[in-house]
Amino acid sequence: MNPLVQLAASEVENPLVPPIPELVIGLIAFVIVFGFLAKKLLPNINKVLEERREAIEGGIEKADAAQTEAQSVLEQYKAQLAEARHEAARLRQEAQEQGAVILQEMRAEGQRQREEIIAAGHAQIEADRKAAASALRQDVGKLATDLAGKLVGESLEDHARQSGTVDRFLDELEAKAEAVR
Repeated sequence: MNPLVQLAASEVENPLVPPIPELVIGLIAFVIVFGFLAKKLLPNINKVLEERREAIEGGIEKADAAQTEAQSVLEQYKAQLAEARHEAARLRQEAQEQGAVILQEMRAEGQRQREEIIAAGHAQIEADRKAAASALRQDVGKLATDLAGKLVGESLEDHARQSGTVDRFLDELEAKAEAVR
């Protein structure tokens, strides 16, 4: 054939427009496939999508609930922490007050013991002074009697006279000492 005839024949057959019998068969096949998909596959797809939507919404609700619970636990924790800090401050204050009371009691007890020790020391000194004065009286009396006996030339062994003389002499010495003070 001639190339022009072929060109004219090819113009009649447009490759973009399919022949009518193919178009009808394709349309029937499309309706059958679409019907099958609409009856069998579309409900399963909708079911899966609905389950997924419910799972996502349930997950969001669970996350919101967990966040709300976490917030409430956080508030409880903060309240307990504040209460614990308050309790610690109260206990620290009580301990300081008790320490001050104990310190004051210990100072009072120390003062009392110090005064007892001082009083006992004064009593001991007074007792030692009296014992020393008594021993000194006896020693001075004996020495004075011996000396007087040597001066007088006679024995002054009489104890009653001796002690009276010594006492009178020492009393006069004490009176003179007090007058000097």
